[in-house]
Amino acid sequence: MIRLFVRHTVADPDAWRKGYDEFDATRRSMGVTDDAVYQSIDSPNDITVTHDFESDGAAQAFMTSDELKSAMANAGVQGQPEVWITSPN
Repeated sequence: MIRLFVRHTVADPDAWRKGYDEFDATRRSMGVTDDAVYQSIDSPNDITVTHDFESDGAAQAFMTSDELKSAMANAGVQGQPEVWITSPN
């Protein structure tokens, strides 16, 4: 299993969540097998998400896809997200 972490600031957490949920079918079709969303208690516009994949290649393809970039822009992601990919140790 590969886990992709993405941390970003959003303009409006509720609007972002709506866009995130609407992108679910596309995420699944691109290899996401599980996901989770975390919101900072101290800063509600600070969102971290995790996405699980079967392979690093699937995670890389998802992370660099035009569909993801468009969905993030439409959902109100501000600035560049912090992204990292991990595997079990």
